[in-house]
Amino acid sequence: MTNGLTAHYAARLLTEVGYNELPSAKPKSVWKIAIEVIKEPMFLLLLACGTLYLLLGDYTEGVVLMCWVFVIIGITFYQHRKTEKSLEALRQLSSPRALVIRDGVEMSISGREIVPGDIIILHEGDRVPADAILLESNHLTVDESILTGESVPVLKNENTEAALNSGTLVVQGSGLARVLKTGAHTKIGKIGASLISIDQDATRLQLEMRGLIRNLLIGGAVVSVLVFLAFYFNRDNLLYALLNGLSAAMALLPEEFPVVFTIFLALGAWRLSRNNVLTRKPSAIETLGSATVLCSDKTGTITQNKMEVTALYALGNVMFKADFTAHQDDVRELLEVLHCASAANSVDPMEKAIQHAYNQTNPQTQSAEAFREYPLRKDLFAMTRVYKYTGNATYRVYCKGAPEAIYALCKESAAAIEKYTAIVHELAAHGYRVLAAASGIWSEETLPENQQEFTFSFKGLVAFEDPIRPEVPDAIRECREAGIHVVMITGDYPETAKSIARQIGMKDWGAVLTGRELQGLSEAELQSTIKQTNVFARIVPEQKLQIIRALKANGETVAMTGDGVNDAPALKSSDIGVAMGLKGTDVAREASALVLLDDNFASIVGAIRAGRRIFDNLQKAMSYIIAIHIPIIGLVLIPAFFSSLPVLLMPMHIVFLELIIDPVCALAFESEQEERGIMQRPPRDATSKFFGWKKMGYSLFKGLLLLCMVLGVYFLTLNEGHSDGEIRAIAFSSLVIGNIFLILSSLSDSRSFTAVFSERNYSVFLIAILALFILLLSMVVPAMQGIFDFEFPGINHFIPAFIGSAIMLAVLELVKFGLHNQKARD
Repeated sequence: MTNGLTAHYAARLLTEVGYNELPSAKPKSVWKIAIEVIKEPMFLLLLACGTLYLLLGDYTEGVVLMCWVFVIIGITFYQHRKTEKSLEALRQLSSPRALVIRDGVEMSISGREIVPGDIIILHEGDRVPADAILLESNHLTVDESILTGESVPVLKNENTEAALNSGTLVVQGSGLARVLKTGAHTKIGKIGASLISIDQDATRLQLEMRGLIRNLLIGGAVVSVLVFLAFYFNRDNLLYALLNGLSAAMALLPEEFPVVFTIFLALGAWRLSRNNVLTRKPSAIETLGSATVLCSDKTGTITQNKMEVTALYALGNVMFKADFTAHQDDVRELLEVLHCASAANSVDPMEKAIQHAYNQTNPQTQSAEAFREYPLRKDLFAMTRVYKYTGNATYRVYCKGAPEAIYALCKESAAAIEKYTAIVHELAAHGYRVLAAASGIWSEETLPENQQEFTFSFKGLVAFEDPIRPEVPDAIRECREAGIHVVMITGDYPETAKSIARQIGMKDWGAVLTGRELQGLSEAELQSTIKQTNVFARIVPEQKLQIIRALKANGETVAMTGDGVNDAPALKSSDIGVAMGLKGTDVAREASALVLLDDNFASIVGAIRAGRRIFDNLQKAMSYIIAIHIPIIGLVLIPAFFSSLPVLLMPMHIVFLELIIDPVCALAFESEQEERGIMQRPPRDATSKFFGWKKMGYSLFKGLLLLCMVLGVYFLTLNEGHSDGEIRAIAFSSLVIGNIFLILSSLSDSRSFTAVFSERNYSVFLIAILALFILLLSMVVPAMQGIFDFEFPGINHFIPAFIGSAIMLAVLELVKFGLHNQKARD
């Protein structure tokens, strides 16, 4: 055996090449993150409105808005720090404890201290600590799914398949290997480097919100100055002009936008968590509803990431797993041979599958103990286990392996081999992995040196598959109905990929693009080809990233699911990265935006449904905010340019309205049920704007309708000869009552306002009752009358406000009904 490196040389080399871990990027400071957040227009608006309230003496509202700034900065910092953990998780994964030979002595050291040239000893259950080349192998079998996505372990030997990769798992056998690369130079290290280089873009809604708020800030400042000048020159009162200028600013600056946006995402994350979906990046929630493509890894996501015996060929018949129980006598002998040919308590997935199938049929076998094992060899892909029966001088020999190896050991005729080969090809066409089994008896006292000296009898064939998750076909169907294109990306073989795609009901599952074919395509060719391809096989990690980028270049909104290290770059690059929580690696989870806590594929569809509902309700809430600010702006501007009219709205009145608007948006709209047919409509157009002209026009229409109603009541009250305090009280009451009716109509785009009562949106009732109660107190309680500058005109004078609001509600419902029918026809 080699003496390995000397301890002195290894220590010197460690100082030259560095530790066997990924370099950590320097984290951003709290101040740098805070400055980046505060530069956003959304937060500048919060600061401006908070300062405005403080100047007006409304310290409660001002302090609350200011606190929101620091809360959101804290959340942003927390999320940033969480993303840094992806590299930390990768470092831990690539640096386990390792058994090495130094100075001729075996010693256990930290994986981070391994250097190139080290000789490492590997046993079953060990994690490979670095990229290495195999020197000696004793049936060394490695699970490489963490890198390749393939569920079938790979047999390694000195001449072929000798490369070992950091982070992979030894599931059987043992071996000796020389380290070639460590740290960032390993394959897993390169994946970590690619994570650093991937920048995540802001969501479309975030970009639109920035532009809208920036425009509102500029427009609000201009209009506020104009109102100040108009009041000053028309009424010659500087303080009065300043107060009304500030009122105009408050009316024009909808500070609810950033607050509502943040609350919707926070409550949306809470709702998703109740459905076993953990939200790591809340901004992904609003993107969920517009997902057009769902890219899924096969192993561990669509399939269960375990092997299962799916078919047996015994006694001349092929029997599938559904028939095992009914044909116990036919499969019992074959399963017993396979069971005895497998190691006890094995971590090998195929041997675990054999044990499970064996236990299900519950065959009775003689008590025996394993006496000797002949492992797989590079020249014979078969393994044999020898059992000695109690009280019997003979040995029973059980063997399993590649069909070709078993044919040779059994010395089968050409006709028999042709027959068995046809069956193997038939099973392989379904994507199954096939092994053969044989058994024999050895009567001599001394066992032979190799397996070929035994006399074997062919017993049959066994087919394995990585079974699909039972919920996947229904989830695929829902995606198809929702207009979401499902793409499967796997490192497995094309036939296996096609079989899985067929079983889960994917569209056009027969067209498969392999990694080798993809390698020969240019970016333009890939973007064109990917439009007609749903299944990608033999794909390496770098190509997953290529596929995601090609889809995004085609204008798709991409959701990507996965669980392995090989999925991490694609998860981070996609618009919505969805990692598996139970079987997923830390790297995949930390690189994703969402984590499925139950690893249930159907939860992805549930999350998309929830994302659509959140997006719809957020859009309705924002539309309502724009609509309600129209009458507020109008009632501030009209008295500014007509000095003969009494002033209707002062800062305190606007604060009162905000006490209705804020909770309505944050609670009533957020808790509203989903629209009808939410998963039978196509995803949101990637090029459409959140505040498109149609949506903006409809919001302006609703706001103008409410303004006209309030002005109608206002001028009617003027003609009746009321005092300014009474006119202000009646006009303001009509605005509050009309606002409540506007909310009832705006909660749904597909249902009438009566749905609020039938579906029991209790938050609406509570807010409406509370608003009307406070309004009544402001009219009749002298102290509150003074604060709001009201005079009580008599209860009969509020009847026009209710009549006008009812007429407005009827018009809005008719228009909504017409728009909904038109959208259904389109």
